[in-house]
This record gives sequence, structure tokens and C-alpha cells, in this order.
Amino acid sequence: MEVSCIILAGGKSLRLGYDKVFETVGEQNLLQQVISCTETLGSEMIIVTANEQTIPEIRDCSKLNVVADVYPGKGPLGGIYTGLVASTSFYNLIVASDMPFLNHSLLRYMIRLSADFDLVVPRVGSLVEPLHAVYSKNCLTQIEPMIKQDRLSVNQLFRLVKTRCIEVKEIEKFDPYHLSFFNINTETDLARARKLVKGDMSNDKC
Repeated sequence: MEVSCIILAGGKSLRLGYDKVFETVGEQNLLQQVISCTETLGSEMIIVTANEQTIPEIRDCSKLNVVADVYPGKGPLGGIYTGLVASTSFYNLIVASDMPFLNHSLLRYMIRLSADFDLVVPRVGSLVEPLHAVYSKNCLTQIEPMIKQDRLSVNQLFRLVKTRCIEVKEIEKFDPYHLSFFNINTETDLARARKLVKGDMSNDKC
């Protein structure tokens, strides 16, 4: 199945106070780390940024396309829409740029399941992970009116399209500690991520 990989890098990083994609965890900045993990999963790599946002220089990625939000200021839903519009693939893996511990095996599992659905998303209890999910282009017909009506919660999309939730037992076959969904919003998160990198996380991370 042909899949494109879309990275949402346009978050405002309000709690951190500066653009977190430049921060390093291990030997790479956050954006480069996410690219390195996902680029082998898809036929193209798309980075969605806010208008006039700068990003770190990306190394060794020939299939990269950087696009700015079609609907500025519309949060993650606007970024998802922009990525899907720019993509040349029907199915698209979408992740956030601040997830340093993505699990390659879990992502491949989600991609394999996506052929029968419009949206494949992990769920842990009542929490879902819409920025670690596979979206089909069918979602565009639902997302655009949501944006125009300023209904910007991605969770509202789940009941409008054919959705498959990846449940805890499935997740833990690949990622028993749920580190895939660890994202960086604060200095505390950043410090914890750097500490985790130095230890054995027992996770098939990229």
C-alpha cells in the first residue's frame, strides 16, 4: 500500500515558550528524529508548518515537501487538512513533530490495518491519539466544513468517518510502556525525554 508520511510541525509551543522542533533529544533535533523514524514508511514526506515558520535544516531526505497551513490558526485539524491536501497518497500516516519515541513496528501495524478504514487511531482508555494516526483522503470532505464552522476538535471527526481504534492490548504488543505517545510540551517533558534516551526503554523505538 502506498502511504505518505505527514509531520505536523506548526504548533505554537506555548507551554515551552519557543519552537520545540529545534530542541535535541539524543543526537538529533525533534523534527529530524521524527523524519528519520517515518521516512522509510512512506513514498513521500510532508512537513506542515505555520505560515512564515522556520524549521531546522533537514539532512538526507530527498522526498521532502514543506507546506504551510492552508487555513492558518486552525490548530491540529488545520494541519491535518493541509497535509492531506498536499499528499499524493490516499492513505497518510500523520504524526506530531514532538514525539521522540515513535515505535516503527506499531506504525507499520497501523498502516497495514488502514486499507479498510478512513481513520486508524490508538486509544488508551478514554484518550485517543489523533496526532499518531493514519488518515485516508476521504476525511477531507468532513474536515473542511468542520474548519469553516470553527469546529476544531479532531475528536469530532471520529464519528463522521469509518474509524478503527487501536486498543491497549494491540498497542502493548509493540510498545508496552506507551512511549510512542510521549510528546514534549514543557521543560519537564524535555528533561524526561533526555533521561529516557540514556536508559533502556525496552521499546522498539526508531
